[in-house]
Amino acid sequence: MTHTDTTDKPLQGKRIVVTGGTGSLGKLLVRRLLSGEMGDPEAITVFSRDEAKQHQMRLDYLQQGAATDEIIFQNFERKVKFWIGDIRDFDSVSSVLRDADVVFNAAALKQVPTCEYFPFEAVKTNIGGAENIVKAIEQHRLGVETVVGVSTDKACKPVNVMGMTKALQERVFIQANMRIPETRFVCVRYGNVLASRGSVIPLFHDQIRAGGPVTITTAEMTRFLLSLDQAVDPLFAAIRSAKPGETYVPDAPSALVTDIAAALIGDRQIDTRFIGIRPGEKLHEAMVSDEEAPRTRMAGDWYAIRPMLPELSGESEGAPALSSEFSSEDRVLSAEKTRQLLANHRLMPNDVSLVDGELIR
Repeated sequence: MTHTDTTDKPLQGKRIVVTGGTGSLGKLLVRRLLSGEMGDPEAITVFSRDEAKQHQMRLDYLQQGAATDEIIFQNFERKVKFWIGDIRDFDSVSSVLRDADVVFNAAALKQVPTCEYFPFEAVKTNIGGAENIVKAIEQHRLGVETVVGVSTDKACKPVNVMGMTKALQERVFIQANMRIPETRFVCVRYGNVLASRGSVIPLFHDQIRAGGPVTITTAEMTRFLLSLDQAVDPLFAAIRSAKPGETYVPDAPSALVTDIAAALIGDRQIDTRFIGIRPGEKLHEAMVSDEEAPRTRMAGDWYAIRPMLPELSGESEGAPALSSEFSSEDRVLSAEKTRQLLANHRLMPNDVSLVDGELIR
């Protein structure tokens, strides 16, 4: 078995499984896979437990036909299938991975307060789900070439259940390189995804349309900002070049949440109200910790954190890319640059509408 090749089209002819494929990131990942930028996959399987979201995703493609994205929608009819199953269920995972070459694990419980109130549910999905993928490949000797685990900045120095479970998911996948050396396991961390389901921007949009108030946790809070497309980019970068056990991190900008709210409100007469930090929230997020900085190298436009385990870490390649923690407090955009970033991604309230929590342009 050889690892996924690192040519310009590393997913050419591959059979791909996207767990959690009906989520905000999963849906865009499938769309990007269908575009052919990483090659022309043989098949893409969307694996999730929500039949309603799968049905809606299928209809969204079929109803749009070939109006604007002919290649994507024609590819959809040929390549994409939908598979009902739960990442928590070992037999279900074993079945869907039977013929897979590449797995993107985007299945997760990701809402911070929800994970705080139902911590063991987060354990079962975020940690148990990762172990099910590894165990299925190991026990059934499946020919999976690469597994990409989707993680979060909250896994860095975690203080909440969501981050703790994602941190352990990273460790499950990283150590799996020792259990199954024929399969490459890598991870990707990223920050707050602009306009993803449940994130702050759709909430602010809803509050603005309702006439306010816009609720903000604290005046000092900062967050990394990436568009959904920018969240997919490190996944593809990891597929191209990540070494077994590495975690890829984007060099993302950050902003004050108050500046995000002010940019979205604009000149509207809408009040803001501070409500305090929610259960499990941090004031600032970190992508790379002080402890990880010495193990971090540059991989093109990405930070790559080498694994802690000496059997996997290999020799260091020159000086570390970071000398200290990479925090959202360090590189805060000005208020004007925050507004420009939101406008560039067409996330101002006048640019978008929301249907069932999803951005529709």
